[in-house]
Amino acid sequence: MIRLSTLALATWLALPNAALANTIYIHAGKLITAEHKQPLTEQTIIVVDDKITEVRAGYLSPAATDTLIDLRNNTVLPGLMDMHTHFSTQISASSYGEAQRLNEADFALRGAVFAEKTLMAGFTTVRELGDSHHISVALRKAIAQGYVKGPRIYAAGKSLATTGGHADPTNGLAYALLGDPGPKQGVINGADEARKAVRQRYKEGADLIKITATGGVLSVAKSGMNPQFTSEELEAIVSTARDYGFKVAVHAHGKEGMERAIKAGVDSVEHGTYMDKETMALMKKHGTYYVPTISAGKWVQDKAKIDGFFPELVRPKAATIGPLIQQTFAQAYQAGVKIAFGTDAGVGEHGENWREFVYMTEAGMPAMAAIQAATIEGAKLLGVEQELGSIRAGKIADIIAVPGDPLQDIHLMGQVNFVMKAGKVYKQ
Repeated sequence: MIRLSTLALATWLALPNAALANTIYIHAGKLITAEHKQPLTEQTIIVVDDKITEVRAGYLSPAATDTLIDLRNNTVLPGLMDMHTHFSTQISASSYGEAQRLNEADFALRGAVFAEKTLMAGFTTVRELGDSHHISVALRKAIAQGYVKGPRIYAAGKSLATTGGHADPTNGLAYALLGDPGPKQGVINGADEARKAVRQRYKEGADLIKITATGGVLSVAKSGMNPQFTSEELEAIVSTARDYGFKVAVHAHGKEGMERAIKAGVDSVEHGTYMDKETMALMKKHGTYYVPTISAGKWVQDKAKIDGFFPELVRPKAATIGPLIQQTFAQAYQAGVKIAFGTDAGVGEHGENWREFVYMTEAGMPAMAAIQAATIEGAKLLGVEQELGSIRAGKIADIIAVPGDPLQDIHLMGQVNFVMKAGKVYKQ
């Protein structure tokens, strides 16, 4: 049996692949599987290559050639999932001029750093919901091929907008630079252009579609909540997305744009600030997931207090919309809307995704439900619950650990001290 201390594990990780043991035993003091309502105690997880082969009660003894990882003083959980990230950005007071000063490579290299921070925080799977320059697709490939450390990425590529809408890449530019971006750039007007934009994302290698159904906080445009797609455009996007095997995520703050998107059949609503009881009932009827991003609301609320941090067109939106998201989340949870964990990381700091757990529990969600929102519920939203999202025999070995009991102190989710993704240890 190979028993690993922290120092020994660091040495073990540096060995050539041929020298690594294929079978790993993990002794878990407490185990949150994301499928059981209560944590299990004194469990052994057996990992062979990239899969969990067994989860058994007690601390089983490995064979002499196997590897033992001792997490008896920890709570072991499935790898976490953040359903709303943006690796190519991290908003700062200088962000609004960076598109004119920086190159694609600058944003891509930042994305690699932010991806590794996210993985080390225990998030082994993310949805990348909107970027430029095809960075998230390239980063997904680089991570999968082992060139970069980071979570498993489901990439939306360029978000879809209407002219002047929240994801129109020319908002705020001088008139001479505005141009007339179209479906290739993710800007559509009418059902035919909507279909073309979805097909363009397929051509570019996206995994899902992201649309901006209402105004947004950080775009240099007046409204943060007006509807920005017609029902016909939304239905064309969703029906075409289904033809190509895509799910559809929808940025939405305002009620009308949100409800049009829900009726069109989208899979998730992001932010959802001004949803009301009617909207929540509609989401339950259609089985639509809610991805709250309370962290982003808190962050823009704080930064709106700083003179000059945001453009003056953005600042009042941030001050008004930001504080409302946590309250909306509390109401949606009480109403029984399906919820998946998402932070909008890239608006706030990457690697601090765990703070969303604190905000969710502050708003009345039990710690176990918050952890399930970041594991099995995220997997259901992605449609990969048979492979990811919980600790069970047959699933991919995405496993993390924290000291102590996060069900008693949710802040411990910010102290991840062990990360395994697909059977490979990245942090101990």
